[in-house]
Amino acid sequence: MKRLISILVSGIILGLIFWRIQFSDLVEVFRDCDRFWMTVSLGMVIPITLITAWRLQQLAPPQAELKFGAANRLILAASSLNMVLPSKMGDIAKAYFMGDRGQLSRTLALSLVVFEKACDLLSLLWWCVFGLVIYEPKNLFFGLMTVSVFTGLVFGSLLLAWPRFAQWFFLTAQHLAPQSIRSKLATMAKSWGEMHTYFWRDRTQLSKIAGISLFLWFLHLLQIWLFILALNAFTPFMTNLALSPLAILAGLLPFTFAGVGTRDEALIQLYTPYFDDMTTAVALGLLCTSRYLLPAIGGLPFLNQYLSSVKQRVKQRKQG
Repeated sequence: MKRLISILVSGIILGLIFWRIQFSDLVEVFRDCDRFWMTVSLGMVIPITLITAWRLQQLAPPQAELKFGAANRLILAASSLNMVLPSKMGDIAKAYFMGDRGQLSRTLALSLVVFEKACDLLSLLWWCVFGLVIYEPKNLFFGLMTVSVFTGLVFGSLLLAWPRFAQWFFLTAQHLAPQSIRSKLATMAKSWGEMHTYFWRDRTQLSKIAGISLFLWFLHLLQIWLFILALNAFTPFMTNLALSPLAILAGLLPFTFAGVGTRDEALIQLYTPYFDDMTTAVALGLLCTSRYLLPAIGGLPFLNQYLSSVKQRVKQRKQG
């Protein structure tokens, strides 16, 4: 039911967006695009996916025996699930698939995925703060966004780096949360604690993962800037470092389908001042959605493989 509501909300927002433009103008924007930059920008999905898979391979402990090809399949299958499951549950399913291989405990697999997602979010916030600090002109909105994103970056860093702070946070959250989600918070707290124990014992490896994550999100933001060039528009690259993370964060709001709608409207509000018209910003929103759609499509064959494997294991356990 929640998924249907999110699809409905995204559909309504998209309907309001397309009501404000002429569809023929949108077709013309894509018809007149720079085909070289369009190919390069869309093609960046491949190195981004490969680097994401390599990072997952580096995160996994040696006993997991996670090969590079298997890591790619996991990333693509999770991308497919993220398009249909709420709240990025495809990444939680990725932890289940990793634990289902039998070489990694379920709690450690979950903590690995939690750490991976935490690195992603903090890297995105870091680039956003970097862009907002140098962004001009400053106004009340961007001032508030700078303070908010910086606060989120500090808070997330404390959760990741300070075990006592994380313990206090989860205990407080469980005390204040409704009864229905307290067990989920308890599971998250356990995984978070195991994550601290596992990842902070090797500072060199931790620094390596942090560096990969920052570079990976630089590529994500570079891809969006290349989308702009492909649409024969222009925004200064440093400005893009401030604006594109804000749009991505808007797409993380939980009441839409895969961020569709809120991310598009954020792109319109943030980028239209730099474009000739709103239609180009709408086209940019469609290209940004392709960043999630293309890996999801690529993951469909592997998703079926993993789901079949899970069904077979469940059947074997019932028979046993």
